[in-house]
Amino acid sequence: MSSSTAASGIDPIPEAAPLSLCVREPRVPAERLVAEMVPPPRFDSVRFETYIPDPNQPSQTEAVRVLADFAAGLGGAHAVGGAKRGLFGFGRNRAPRTPAGPRGVYLDGGYGVGKTHLLASLWHATPAEPSLKAFGTFVELTNLVGALGFQKTVQTLSGHRLLCIDEFELDDPGDTVLVSTLLGKLVDAGVALAATSNTLPGKLGEGRFAAADFLREIQGLSAHFRPLRIDGEDYRHRGLPEAPAPFTDEQVTKAAYATGGASLDDFPHLLDHLARVHPSRYGALTDGLRAVCLTDVQPVKDQSTALRLVVLADRLYDREVPVLASGMPFDTLFSEEMLNGGYRKKYFRAISRLTALARDAKGLVEA
Repeated sequence: MSSSTAASGIDPIPEAAPLSLCVREPRVPAERLVAEMVPPPRFDSVRFETYIPDPNQPSQTEAVRVLADFAAGLGGAHAVGGAKRGLFGFGRNRAPRTPAGPRGVYLDGGYGVGKTHLLASLWHATPAEPSLKAFGTFVELTNLVGALGFQKTVQTLSGHRLLCIDEFELDDPGDTVLVSTLLGKLVDAGVALAATSNTLPGKLGEGRFAAADFLREIQGLSAHFRPLRIDGEDYRHRGLPEAPAPFTDEQVTKAAYATGGASLDDFPHLLDHLARVHPSRYGALTDGLRAVCLTDVQPVKDQSTALRLVVLADRLYDREVPVLASGMPFDTLFSEEMLNGGYRKKYFRAISRLTALARDAKGLVEA
């Protein structure tokens, strides 16, 4: 849940000059990409105990039980990689203790049933130091490979107890093969895996075939995953949330100057700037921000720009940064063609998240 502006500690500071995202060009060391592979701030405090199953959906209660047992079973050594070795990995290994059952779990369910909540709860519940657990989206994992190189990524993650991948992207065949190969190496090293899937709604219907599609895409890894179905109301039956009415340019500008740690940018200029910053750096782009103020919000004209905006929306949502805007409402950002196309789930998610952040930002004007 997004916290309110007051609860988030945003204090008015009269006449404070706002920041600008368009002048930021962060350089992110590869070490930071690894260190930041933890559940985002929004999921810092989630646990299995805070997940509230729908009483009409017994699969949700069952998912909590299965995942809690899975986490408890990860308390020992790696199935392979946890065995003691000599210097530089040479020397005789102890016989590894191989856990019973698959070393991976795949959360199969529709939008809004709490898959990320459960995935983050699994990360928190796994009895290992944070440095031995990794959590990230599929995009963040591919960015890590791009920054470190394939072999270095394998070496870096092979010592982990658990790797959680949120929104495994089945809509990008090239990256899917890359990550599948990476996961094969990590499974061989004894790393346990957990994943949710960013499935294509038009392709997968009600989501009933998501698990089969996921397992087919990762090919040889199928035997390592236990599909775990989580039933619930499908997001397409709930419709898009109604975005709050935009404010005027004057209101947005005034709020930006009155709010400490706020940024102020023209939306078209920000979209141009995002094209010059790699998406792996969008998290760093938002460092220190307590609010984002945008003027002249307009529909996005091309898919490349739209996908970059989706990544920025995810990073702002993870960090609970309110977004105050003038121009068009957020539910008009993407064309009908985009909303009916292959990346439609990404766009629905971005609209939902930006709308929530826009609601959080209303207090900036009211203050």
